[in-house]
Amino acid sequence: MEGGEVQVIHSWSAPRSLSTSLMYSFAQRDDMEVLDEPLYANFLRVTGVERPYRDELLSKMESDGNKVIKEVIFGPGKKKYRYCKHMAKQHLPNLTNDLMKKGKHFILIRNPLNVLSSFNKVAPPSFLELGLGNLISIYSELCELGNPPAIVDADDLQKDPQAVLSGLCQDLGIPFHASMLEWEAGSKPFDGIWAPWWYGNIHKSTGFTKPCMHSLPFPCALYDLLEQSLPFYNMLRQKIRRTGSSLQPSLPPHLPVPANEKLLAWVGDELLPRESAKVSVFDSVVQGGDAVWEGLRIYNGKAFKLDEHLDRLFDSAKALAFSNIPSREAIKEAIFKTLISNGMFDNAHIRLTLTRGKKVTSGMSPAFNLYGCTLIVLAEWKPPVYDNSGGIKLVTATTRRNSPNSIDSKIHHNNLINNILAKVEGNLAGADDAIMLDKDGFVSETNATNIFMVKKGQVHTPHADYCLPGITRATVLDLVVKENLVLHERRISLSEFHTADEVWTTGTMGELTPVVMIDGRIIGHGEVGPVTRRIQDAYRVLTAESGVPIPINVE
Repeated sequence: MEGGEVQVIHSWSAPRSLSTSLMYSFAQRDDMEVLDEPLYANFLRVTGVERPYRDELLSKMESDGNKVIKEVIFGPGKKKYRYCKHMAKQHLPNLTNDLMKKGKHFILIRNPLNVLSSFNKVAPPSFLELGLGNLISIYSELCELGNPPAIVDADDLQKDPQAVLSGLCQDLGIPFHASMLEWEAGSKPFDGIWAPWWYGNIHKSTGFTKPCMHSLPFPCALYDLLEQSLPFYNMLRQKIRRTGSSLQPSLPPHLPVPANEKLLAWVGDELLPRESAKVSVFDSVVQGGDAVWEGLRIYNGKAFKLDEHLDRLFDSAKALAFSNIPSREAIKEAIFKTLISNGMFDNAHIRLTLTRGKKVTSGMSPAFNLYGCTLIVLAEWKPPVYDNSGGIKLVTATTRRNSPNSIDSKIHHNNLINNILAKVEGNLAGADDAIMLDKDGFVSETNATNIFMVKKGQVHTPHADYCLPGITRATVLDLVVKENLVLHERRISLSEFHTADEVWTTGTMGELTPVVMIDGRIIGHGEVGPVTRRIQDAYRVLTAESGVPIPINVE
């Protein structure tokens, strides 16, 4: 290999991110030579940045960056591989494109929360000095070149060095060497001139140290810089292909509708990508489920029953004594902007949430809510969630539906633990949903829908005393009357549902869903009944014809 061509490995990082430890790790290989920030002198010459060692460095290191790239980084070598440790901020516009086009690249990141305090001991920290913006640029440039780099998090590296190093070597196409896990203490002949200022702790080490469980207090003076830097770190963190404790790819959970992976959601007063759409930990919906919500469906470019849903949203917010509520027009605008931005004009569902808003401190009291309400518009591609052709199976939950004595179901609130407990029972029983009874043992609804039954051609449904008086339920009540069917709203016992000729459920998310079995009893002939199908057809016609049009500008 004497004087031959070497394979270059580029490490890009920000300061104080274990980059020197990683350089020492690769230096332990007998097939690897290392270069410690070969472009540092070019960076100081071009930017004019002051450092305590600036004059000495410029006198001893080549400061022509392109000459360094050609003769040092990609020059001939004595070993098979050459590891180049680069600081991201040293990637300047005056450098040749060969730097990014040639060799293999990876990016080393570290949470700025763990960087800023130690950085402050050596030089005044700034966003530029941290280099996270530069790392984003480097990542984007390499992706555009068709060579997306591997990303390693320093915190993962500390927790499980062997797993992370093995995965990194696999990404780089080189074998892992166990020698990379430890080194001798002390300075190294390849250390940069700046080592006395920066490498004191690493010279005491003999390997990757476990992360400190109890860190020092974070300096308040650096809070704004932390807040500015974290989004860039998190953006890169999401691109990591391997976890720190596994050599297997870290795959996200399967989505029911893959198209929803890249959607925009409205939070507060802006549209955000899916993974950035979050509320504050001080928001009332987090503090106590203190919010109201609606579910809406989109058919043929129209929002079905939009005004009815907004009426109920405002009624619920008033019943809970919300203040500083957005106007109806503001909410409609947020809904339409969300739908249009996502290109959702059919077969979509909206989860519309209005929280009491963010608090100035944690606690139950609405007196702490001084910021106004938080509006959330979550639009997803979502076909009906039940089998509306073949039907579903229900079981009866032991969890009873809330009584108006405790909380009125006519308030469409987010505190759904009552329903969730019933749904848990349904899941454990292998059913699609669970019927909930009222305190007297009569059927109220399911954990997620209203419920209807047919006996001898007549339609029956429970009073809306305990159950939510659903918008879809009200729509179906009207359709039953329009179809000249006899309708009864009354108390209905569970055995009446067991012996019904037909049963169906109603809800915005599932529409009209036939029920073919309850608690092991087959309903009717175990298939969709004629009255059910008749109302389904009428509902389908109604959703195709009515709704509030989504305003689309045609240029």
